[in-house]
Amino acid sequence: MKLSNTTAENAFKYSWLLSRIFPYVKPFLGRVFLGILVAIPVGLLDGVVAFALKPYMDYVIGQHDWIINCHGFHHVVSYSVIAMFIPFSVIFFALFQGVMRYLNDYLTDWTSQKITNSVKIKLFSSLVKMDPKFFDDNSSGIILTRYLSDPDIAARGLIQQLKSIVSSAFGALSLIAVMLFSSWKLAVVGVVVLCSAFIPMALIRKRIKEASNKGMVVGGNITTNFNETYSGNKVMTAYSLQGHQKNSFIEKIHESFDINISLTKRAAWMSPIMYFIASIGIAGVLYYGTRLILSGEMTSGSFASFVTSLLLLYKPMKTLGGTLTNLQGIFVSFGRVFELFDIEPDIANNSNAIELNGVNSSIDFEDVSFEYEEGRPVLNNISLNVTKGETLALVGNSGGGKSTIVNLIPRFYDVLSGSVKIDGVDIRNYTLESLRKNIAVVFQDNFLFTGTIKQNILLGNPLATENDISEAIRMAHLEEVIEALPDGLDTMLGERGLSLSGGQRQRVAIARAMVRNSPIVILDEATSALDNKSEAVVQKALDSLIKNKTVFVIAHRLSTIRNADKIAVINEGHLVELGSHDELINIPNGNYKMLYDMQFRTQEEVAESV
Repeated sequence: MKLSNTTAENAFKYSWLLSRIFPYVKPFLGRVFLGILVAIPVGLLDGVVAFALKPYMDYVIGQHDWIINCHGFHHVVSYSVIAMFIPFSVIFFALFQGVMRYLNDYLTDWTSQKITNSVKIKLFSSLVKMDPKFFDDNSSGIILTRYLSDPDIAARGLIQQLKSIVSSAFGALSLIAVMLFSSWKLAVVGVVVLCSAFIPMALIRKRIKEASNKGMVVGGNITTNFNETYSGNKVMTAYSLQGHQKNSFIEKIHESFDINISLTKRAAWMSPIMYFIASIGIAGVLYYGTRLILSGEMTSGSFASFVTSLLLLYKPMKTLGGTLTNLQGIFVSFGRVFELFDIEPDIANNSNAIELNGVNSSIDFEDVSFEYEEGRPVLNNISLNVTKGETLALVGNSGGGKSTIVNLIPRFYDVLSGSVKIDGVDIRNYTLESLRKNIAVVFQDNFLFTGTIKQNILLGNPLATENDISEAIRMAHLEEVIEALPDGLDTMLGERGLSLSGGQRQRVAIARAMVRNSPIVILDEATSALDNKSEAVVQKALDSLIKNKTVFVIAHRLSTIRNADKIAVINEGHLVELGSHDELINIPNGNYKMLYDMQFRTQEEVAESV
């Protein structure tokens, strides 16, 4: 599945989204609710200053005492006392609001990060189960964007926006309450006008979704450019491709700019429209308020409190508008995240899969055909039989399908037609875990993970004993290498193991395969990238690895091929010849004989001269 083709089609099915989000929020529901409760006073206290203006203007500025008559209770509060009480009250409420805001921010960040981590862990768990075709179809940049950036935007943003909605909503309610207390007639005018200012937001929802999806694709391409520049730095330098990479990066940056600006052009006009509508409301309030004051229906203090509340109300209302707009982008990210959860790997266990416990008789390819892309066959009706303990060498033209054949055995890919069988059972009927546990693979370019040499060897078998490791090191001819390193087996390897030479990396990979002690060994051109000296050492290690194993080897070394029990000549996806070296070399004008004369005879002459 190509991730760049997904469109987050469920991004605005809110009930569906909430049902998918809830399982990740549920474990932290207590803190989510606590954060919401703390956000309520944070918002409510926004009205304190506006509310305080009424008594300050009416009593302090007007120098009138506050006379309280209520159910026979009579009390007079001097305006001088009010003048001292109000400023200290404002400071106290501001301090209290600050503490609440801190608690709210802490709870929000804690909860959002926990939810984000849960989503990322679940996503990574699904990512590691994907088959090689998934990684063939999607660039590293797209995968990084979809599996790392989207969860951050979605999970973290959701809680942040929820906090903002609660705080802004209660802030707006407190200010509206002050307005109603000051004058319900003016309040109706102000609130209706302000609310109408947010109608245009509904018009840009679809455009936000389109721009977000396009931005995801371009962002992934930018990340891919960085990854390729890092991983391919030697090729870039050797072929002077710096300008090419730079121009490609600039093109993607400009494309990203165009996408973001297109969204800005569509969304930015909302702000001036909202200001314009709000200004109409304020103008109407000023006009109508003046009439209420002149008619004696409203005091100047009430009017000052009302206007202050109205002006302060614009901020939470605008925040609410921006939050709702941001939520559209968050829902798009969530839609893309849940699309990832719904991707099923093409290669998975059958419902009635059984365990594979070693090879008892043979491995058979029966009329196997395969294609990476529809309509472009790579293998055509390949039939092979390899008996337990035999070595099959695969030779032929480059790109003829040799690597594809060995990739089918551990089910990196599944056959298009035909079958691969172990002991007469289709490998699709074995569990993936047990199938791959019985196979050790040594590639041409073996990947070493960040960690120590010992940790990399143990990846082949985490249960290997110290004796197993020592034996693997000896048989892989790694002893001298490890002795020369300052920390020995505990030497930390850099990314991809690049702190070691090619031959040393191969020997670590061979040791990793040795501790696995699997009955099936696949060698995919394991020495082709090495110099003669390194190749000789690595070949000795490989000879130790394949003893008493069923081996599939793609090799260019004559001795390996000649010692194989069978040699399969693969040409353009077809099995053209099969037999031992002596049988095939005697076929007049045979494919193997031609290949031998062109590639292998020189090796034999060099070996004889030595």
